[in-house]
Parts: sequence; C-alpha cells; structure tokens
Amino acid sequence: MSNVIAFMRDSLTSLVSRMGTERDKAATTFYAHTVLSDEQLIAAYSTSWLPRKIVDIPALDACRKWRDWQAKKPQIEAIEEEEKRLNVKGKVLEASKKGRLFGGAAVYIGIGDEDPSQPLDVDRVKKGGLRYINVMTRRQLAAGEIDRNPESEWYGKPSIYRLSGVNGMQVDIHPSRLVLFTGAMPADDEITGNPYQGWGDSILQSTLDAVKNADSTAGNIASLIFEAKIDIIRIPDFMANLSNEEYKRKILERYTLANTAKGINGTLLLDKEEEYETKTAQLAGLTDILMAFMQIVSGAADIPVTRLLGQSPAGMNSTGTSDMKNYHDRIQSIQELEMQPAMVRLDECLERSADVRDPDVYYQWAPLEQMSEKERAEIFKTTADAARQLVGTTPGQEIIPREVVSDALVNRLVEDGVLPGLDAAIEEYGKLSEQEPDEEEARAAAGASAL
Repeated sequence: MSNVIAFMRDSLTSLVSRMGTERDKAATTFYAHTVLSDEQLIAAYSTSWLPRKIVDIPALDACRKWRDWQAKKPQIEAIEEEEKRLNVKGKVLEASKKGRLFGGAAVYIGIGDEDPSQPLDVDRVKKGGLRYINVMTRRQLAAGEIDRNPESEWYGKPSIYRLSGVNGMQVDIHPSRLVLFTGAMPADDEITGNPYQGWGDSILQSTLDAVKNADSTAGNIASLIFEAKIDIIRIPDFMANLSNEEYKRKILERYTLANTAKGINGTLLLDKEEEYETKTAQLAGLTDILMAFMQIVSGAADIPVTRLLGQSPAGMNSTGTSDMKNYHDRIQSIQELEMQPAMVRLDECLERSADVRDPDVYYQWAPLEQMSEKERAEIFKTTADAARQLVGTTPGQEIIPREVVSDALVNRLVEDGVLPGLDAAIEEYGKLSEQEPDEEEARAAAGASAL
C-alpha cells in the first residue's frame, strides 16, 4: 500500500483569472540577488544623470551646512582652522559619495605612526599631530578576517584592512584608524556571497532598475517626438515598378524636389492620381507617464521629486514642505546615526591637533533649512514675550526668578541663532563684571592709605 502525501496551501485562488494557480503569470516572479560590478556602477554614475544625483545629493546635503562647534571662541577658531587645513569637510564628502556609489569607502587618519596595524592612540596626538587624512575606496582597501570575539569592539566587522600598495605590497591598517562609510547595509554577507565582504552594498543596487525604466521611457518619448508627424503619399503602381532602377531614381528625385518646394513656399506638388495624407502621433499624457516613472525613482532613492529634479511641486495646494521636512529629517538621521559615530576618533584627533582638550567641547549639525530674517524676528519676539510673562512686571512676584529666566533666555537665543555673537558678548560682559569689584576695592584701599 503506497503512502499518499498531500500538500495543502492556503491562498487566494481564482480559476477565471488563474490567480493563485500554476498558470498564474505572477507565479514565476521572484527576487534574485545580482551584485553590480564596479564597472557597471562607474558606467551608470558617469553616463546617466539620475544615478549621479541619487549618489551625490544625500551626501552633499549631509555635508553642505556642516557643523557648529560649541566652545569658547578661541577654541572654535582653532578647531575650524584645523578643519580647513586638512580639508575635513571635502574629504568626508568625497568618502560619503564613494561609499554610497561602491558600498564602501574610508577616510584614513594619518598621525605619522610607524605601524598603522596597531590601534590608534588618540592621546599621542599633540598640537598639529594630525598630519593628513586620505580617502580610500573598497577597491584599494580590502577587508580582512571578520572579528568573531563577542567581547571585542569590532565584533562582526573586519579586524584589519589591507591597503594595496606599490609593486603588490600590502599595508595592514587597524579599523580604529579609519572613518568608514559603508553605503547601504548588506542583508547578510555569508548568504548573499558578497565579493566585498566587510563592506556594504551600493545605493544603486536597489534603485538601478527604477532608473533604467525611467531612462528607457524618456528615450522612447524622445524617439517618438521625431515620429510625431509623418507624411504618407500613395503612388499608383508603386510596388510594380520598384524593380526598375531608373524608376527608383526618378521617384527619389521627384519627392526630393517636392519636399524642397514645400519647404520653400509651403506648397507640395503632386500628380493628380497621387494621394497625400499626414499622420500625427498623440503625445498627450506622455508627460504624466514619464513623471510616474520619476516618482518611482524618487521613492526608490528616498529623495523628494522637488530635490531630485529641481522643480517646484505641482498640483493644487502643493508646497512640497512636508516632503522636504521628511527628507531633512532623514539627512539629520544620517548625520547623527551614521556619520557622527564613524567620525568619533577623527574628531578627537582633530581637537587635540588644534590643542583643545576641553571635555565640554562638542558640536551640533547645522540645520539644513535656514530661517529667513522674518522668521528669526518672529521667534525672537515670541521668546521675549514668553520670558516677560514668566518674570512679570512687579518685582517680587515673578513666577520664576528673574536671573533663571535671563540665563534660560540667553541659552535659547544662542541656540536659535537669532542674535549672532550673543554668546561671545555675554562672556565678555561677564569678564568685565568680575573686574569691576576688584577696581572698587583698589580705589577704596588707595583712599584708606591716603587717610
């Protein structure tokens, strides 16, 4: 007696449309992991404007306003001078772009050590000790063995990187000396078989199909423009006489002359038995089709159409404000969750190279959307009115002590940036206030000695 094994499956099935059956047209649709080669990535980035924008725009927006250091004015100036000397902003932007394109890039922190394979000792960096920073891609920087020690800071990441040098020589670099930009997070290197283990995926890996569809649609529309108007002329016995070479020559001469006359005076000369007809292609709706494909590209790249295409939003009551706000929130997340942790050691070396060792020094990423003068004035007025309500007009009846409100108001105005230079002015005012009692004591002492 044979055993009968029945396989049961719960699904939505329609015998009419063949949905859910073995003849369903979507039954053969599945996802396959195809890794784009570096040559394909370079070709897409170099020859098509959409892939270039998808790679460049988020990286550029994350770096264009850069960051504001919070410290005393001499410390800020020293750190910013080091940033300019080393071109930190430009190097981070370059590494961010290449990381998004290739799925891996790094900024090498050069402090002149003899053995870069050893962990970076930040405390050894003296004034001017940060000598250079260089950008490397995964093409030059191969990831070594993955660290599987759960007690290690680098667990799940390469324990060493190998830089291809001159004449086939390799240089081992410890990961603490690198600011890593890994593009899109890979699902699993061991399952996908990523040839660049230890790095991420290219941003174009998941968006290139949408880009190809948009490019193909635009190309087909461009070709259709040339076919938008076609002249059709019916000639008696045309096919019967095509075997005659003299006939073909005469036909070409005949209609070349006819088109020339038409171009000069707008009159098409034809024989009485010939028929003339013009067919025009319908181009209405092609813009909507193209924009639908562009919307798909925008969604795939997670970049608003207003930013990707550089156009104003269309439609009734459309401002694009919510789209840009969501996009700016995403860029801020990239800055705070990806770039800032990766740059921790570089920033520590930067501060020490600028001879700044104050633990209270920190920075904030500058807002991507800058306020207008009118908005600054409105914020200043609202903040000042709120502080006035808390303090009140009668001394001794304040809801919150006047000094507390004053300090909080100064902090808020400094953070909002509505009064440039307020922080430095308050600090200078405090120094003068501290000196005044000393001067009064000196004058009193002088008077006492005179008596």
